[in-house]
Amino acid sequence: MPPEHQDPLPDTPPGKVPAGGSSRQLSLAYELPFVLVGTILVGGLLGVFLDRWMGTKPLMTFVLGAMGFAAGVREVLRRMRPSGNDGNARKER
Repeated sequence: MPPEHQDPLPDTPPGKVPAGGSSRQLSLAYELPFVLVGTILVGGLLGVFLDRWMGTKPLMTFVLGAMGFAAGVREVLRRMRPSGNDGNARKER
């Protein structure tokens, strides 16, 4: 059979979307903004409470807010990485 007439997904039954298809992309699209904003809010709020407790008004808010931002970006990038083991990804410890 010529290549242009072959089924692109031979193991997938007709009418079925393969695992990791559009439903996974949609769930990531809805989930990632909450992950990013959530980490920033947690870091910032923890910084506000520490600032009030220690009397260092803006210092801890900026430091922990920046750490929350970095953690959020790292988590978003981790979740966006392809899930296959292609040999390029670091091994999980």
